[in-house]
Amino acid sequence: MSIQRREFLLLMGGSAGAVALGSLTGCNRQATFTPSTTTPGVKASLSFNPIKSVIPLQTDGLKPEQQKEQYSAFEVVDDLVLPEGYQYQVIASWGDKVGDSRFGYNNDYLSFIPTSENEGYLAVNFEYISPIPWMQTYQQVIGKSLPFDEVKTTLKGQASKKSEINAFDLPDKDPNKAKIREISKEALLDQGLGIISIRKNADGKWERTNSKADRRISGISGLEDGRYLQATGPAVAVFRKKQGFGYIDKLADRIIGTFGNCAGGTTPWGTVLSAEENFQAQVPEPVYADGTSFEPGKRPFALGDEELFGQGNVFGLAANKYGWIVEVDPTNAEDYGVKHTWLGRYRHEAVGVRVEAGKPLAFYSGCDRRGGHLYKFVSSKKVNDPKDKANTKLLQQGMLYAAKFNSDGTGRWIPLKPDTPIDPDLPSNIAGNLIRLPKGPETKTSKQADKKTLFQLPDPIPGGNLEVTKDEQIAQYKKDFKKLNDLYTGNAQEKQGAILIDAHYAANAAGATCTARPEDTVIAPSGDLFISFTSGSSDKEGGPDIRIFKGPKGETPYEYGWIMRLSEDDNNPAANTFRWAMLATGGEPSAGGLGFANPDNLMVDRGGNVWMVTDMSTSKLNQAVKSRIDDDGKPASISGLFGNNSMWYIPTSGSDAGKAFLFATGPMECETTGPCFTPDEQTMFLAVQHPGEKNGIRKNQALETREFTVTTVTGEEFSQTRKVPLGSNWPSKNPDAPPKPSVVAITKSATT
Repeated sequence: MSIQRREFLLLMGGSAGAVALGSLTGCNRQATFTPSTTTPGVKASLSFNPIKSVIPLQTDGLKPEQQKEQYSAFEVVDDLVLPEGYQYQVIASWGDKVGDSRFGYNNDYLSFIPTSENEGYLAVNFEYISPIPWMQTYQQVIGKSLPFDEVKTTLKGQASKKSEINAFDLPDKDPNKAKIREISKEALLDQGLGIISIRKNADGKWERTNSKADRRISGISGLEDGRYLQATGPAVAVFRKKQGFGYIDKLADRIIGTFGNCAGGTTPWGTVLSAEENFQAQVPEPVYADGTSFEPGKRPFALGDEELFGQGNVFGLAANKYGWIVEVDPTNAEDYGVKHTWLGRYRHEAVGVRVEAGKPLAFYSGCDRRGGHLYKFVSSKKVNDPKDKANTKLLQQGMLYAAKFNSDGTGRWIPLKPDTPIDPDLPSNIAGNLIRLPKGPETKTSKQADKKTLFQLPDPIPGGNLEVTKDEQIAQYKKDFKKLNDLYTGNAQEKQGAILIDAHYAANAAGATCTARPEDTVIAPSGDLFISFTSGSSDKEGGPDIRIFKGPKGETPYEYGWIMRLSEDDNNPAANTFRWAMLATGGEPSAGGLGFANPDNLMVDRGGNVWMVTDMSTSKLNQAVKSRIDDDGKPASISGLFGNNSMWYIPTSGSDAGKAFLFATGPMECETTGPCFTPDEQTMFLAVQHPGEKNGIRKNQALETREFTVTTVTGEEFSQTRKVPLGSNWPSKNPDAPPKPSVVAITKSATT
């Protein structure tokens, strides 16, 4: 839906009575980047001349006939495109040296921790491996080869014809195990997070200073170097178990590495919180009722021309140790990370930390999956000094809650603890009619399921949860289980640990609302929480509550995303109830959207304005839309209309309040992530991940001409011819050069 100025000002909240909130250290999404002059031709509330989008926007100010003329042809470019007068500088790229390791792959969340004026540490997350460009360019970039072809040949020669294998169970002397271990080690090395020291020199350029604190915390930290990660909270009791229903790695509370590191947050006391997101690609996600892991073989190693997953398999990583929030102090060269288990294990996307003196700390994060939940952790003790590093202890004791949204704009927080009642939502209220619930101890529903065929076990990993598709199944489930206590086993501490380890499924059982991929949680100066929900579609994981997540015309499912405001009752971070409102919707302007699709990271600057990047699936970028109707007479997917992933600026005051202006578009097949500002507001850091993810290296300047049926902002259809490069050569932009994920610094030219 389009949002009116008054509504948008309500969305952002006023500055009156603003509390001293967290995430104010360095550049964690709450600084501003405002040039001093207004570009000619743009209203006074803007300070740059917006770049041209691939489709007409309300902000163009063009009449329908002018839109048809100016948008009938469009050429997409393989570059980070910025407004006139702005420039970018590459700070670090995949393969660059960092300490005794290298800069990882698919850089995501960024956080700048200043140590002096124009100098500090840049913390960088490394999320995952994009198989096509990573394998294609590994030898060229890293300078050594890996046995990709040999392992692919071996897997294809198996009797099963599958491209996967349980390498963990292979004999140590098997040469295939050594090859798989080598590939997996390098892939996990390229994930995790890194700390690099940087400064701005006299010429206004940023340079690396390579301090002793520069280091990598990777997916294999601790495997051979003894740099294990630590853990706090109830799940430690499960990690220390010497025997249980499932697999135990015998490392007790020591943890090998961190991977799937997507978004994150920064605390007022100067530490960085790194969120482990899609860990299920490397280790099995479901767990047994005692919180122990499934065997490593439940997520086998897989390698194909377009796939690489199960990297934790050959090392026998215990899956229950992944999917957490990792806290790291960039300034402490000996700090290799702590996983705080009170914050829950799920597919963490972002982190919002509200820290106010005299009140408990509140931590917000979303589970980025279809049907994932919004969570809040509230500390048991109160904050004294928001900048005191001792505040890290507040993350070690408290309660984790999951959000329940009511259709009347109210909601409540459900505690995830043993005495919480079982009350799942009905599948009929969820897009896709699917919800997954904990299987529970073997003595109850699991055995009944076999007899009554009431439940269907999930594919491909059986055991940890039940697939519920009918409302009557919920009634049976509630007869079998009354409280979360009935679903998990062990002593009180172990049960609480198991619930936190199984947070997503426990939240499903407790009745938390299934949402539309919550990808960011940002706290505004007013204390309100803003959440970007990226996509309302469903899949085999589940889907969002159709009573809450609707398109501009009530459509369900709705793909293009929303921005929500959540206000704690009495503005209390520890409140049990809240109010919410959906204030912005993605999609075409002619259909009530603001012109972008799939909102991801949000930033709120000190002027209250919003900066937002998008997260469209690589497979959908620039895909032709020849017709609005598919072969079955149904509305066709129009995701390809929105071009490359992009960055938008949304003013919250003046005549342009509530409008979306296009600030940047990324290189081919990439995602722009982790935007971050310096305290002096003169530099924006931005991560560009997975350029060339679908086609790899752009060879011989290859491009393809595609046809699109576009609409004016008033809904009149017309044809567009679009030239689309195939693959990427960014950041060097030299012909046939390898695409490399990189971090850039964006500044405004002094002469502009």
